[in-house]
Amino acid sequence: MSLLNGTKITWLGHATVLVETVNGLNLLIDPFLEHNPTYPKNFTLPGKIDYILLTHGHMDHIADAVPVAQKHGSTIVGIYELTSYLTGKGAEKTIGMNLGGTVSLPGVDVTMVEAKHSSSMQEGGQIIYLGLAAGLVISIQNGPVLYHAGDTSVFTDMKLIRELYAPEVAMLPIGGHFTMGPKEAALAASYLQPKLILPIHWGTFPPLKGTPEQLAALLEDGSIVARVQPGQAI
Repeated sequence: MSLLNGTKITWLGHATVLVETVNGLNLLIDPFLEHNPTYPKNFTLPGKIDYILLTHGHMDHIADAVPVAQKHGSTIVGIYELTSYLTGKGAEKTIGMNLGGTVSLPGVDVTMVEAKHSSSMQEGGQIIYLGLAAGLVISIQNGPVLYHAGDTSVFTDMKLIRELYAPEVAMLPIGGHFTMGPKEAALAASYLQPKLILPIHWGTFPPLKGTPEQLAALLEDGSIVARVQPGQAI
């Protein structure tokens, strides 16, 4: 696909996405692998995962962050409170950031943008605050601009994300219940105006009822919705 200019994007079920740039940088977003019922069990991660990017601290987005980082020598990037928490759990290399900030990685800029959601972990019967939930804009040198919305509802400031970063690929949650569903994601698409949408956070658990077909039916051009199964790449 000429839009991606050599970048490979593999959906691994739920909100987990592997991004492999043409320059050889491997980014894993929100790793939820071992206990993810939709993770393709025959899929093998690349031996090198350079960075793990996290949108927020719920277990279905960070469950495998530390194990993957330890196995693959990865650096974890996320909001400051979350990376501090994961350092205490054994993460050796982290980069803490915050909303509006940008971290420059080799050939890639990662910008943390707003999301409307919560972020916490439950331990010993207590809720631990893990900073704000966020979205991630991934600007790839000589490649596309990607937007992983994390877990969010639709919000009008998505227009600012469009104005500032003009993402060509939008990874949008569509399952509903915990995030926006197809109706809200269609409005988000109108704000963002991406050339391609990768639906995420759907089909994993029974409450997540939204489908890519429902989203496509609500768009003027439903062909921009990628129809991929976990483990398939665009």
